[in-house]
Amino acid sequence: MVTTCATDRHDHHDVYAAQCPCRDVLDLLANKWSALAIGAMEEGPQRFGALQRRLEGISSKVLTSTLRRLEERGFVERTIYPAVPLHVEYELTALGRSVAQPLAQLRTWVEDHIDEIA
Repeated sequence: MVTTCATDRHDHHDVYAAQCPCRDVLDLLANKWSALAIGAMEEGPQRFGALQRRLEGISSKVLTSTLRRLEERGFVERTIYPAVPLHVEYELTALGRSVAQPLAQLRTWVEDHIDEIA
């Protein structure tokens, strides 16, 4: 039996269903760079350079893509301040703040158990 999930808003979604839109969101949030970027923004609005320094090892291209995807889904808000040069900050929206806690728990769990993982 193939399970499907309508894309219209309704009371029940099934992330295991092949067509469920939940899968796209799960893919975004389960991505290491998304989880780390959200964690870095828990401290408040961040400029691009500050985020890149905090997320050691991320390229500018990947950070840009990650922030765009998070912004498109409503987890992050991008604010441009008119200055020379332009001043851009990224911060979590209410939706982003709501997912920050479970992601923080996951990051903490990984740090606490990394030595047990083969």
